Amino acid sequence: MDNKCSKYEGLFVFSDDETFRNHIAECEECRREYETMEKVSDLISEVRFHYLSRAKRSKLKNFSAACALILLLFSTITAGVVMNNEDLMDTLRYGESLSAEDFGFPVDSYGLLMVD
Repeated sequence: MDNKCSKYEGLFVFSDDETFRNHIAECEECRREYETMEKVSDLISEVRFHYLSRAKRSKLKNFSAACALILLLFSTITAGVVMNNEDLMDTLRYGESLSAEDFGFPVDSYGLLMVD
């Protein structure tokens, strides 16, 4: 048991494929470790899709929450400006539209901009 082969990691990382395959063919202990690593690799490949889809769903939830917060902030600020500006509240009524005279431009009797 003291004669364990410790070359697997070094060959796997630093050698070329041919040298690594030759060593695996000769060494029983490294072959068992290689088969174990292959099984682990297969398991990782099998669950990869589920892990990535969960991560994608998490990103989508975060993006949706950010969009909702931005929309809430924008609508709150807009409502606050409209409610606190009395001149604008007097001008804007349901069914009415703003004209050039409402904006303070000089207009003629037809409501068109007056040009000198």
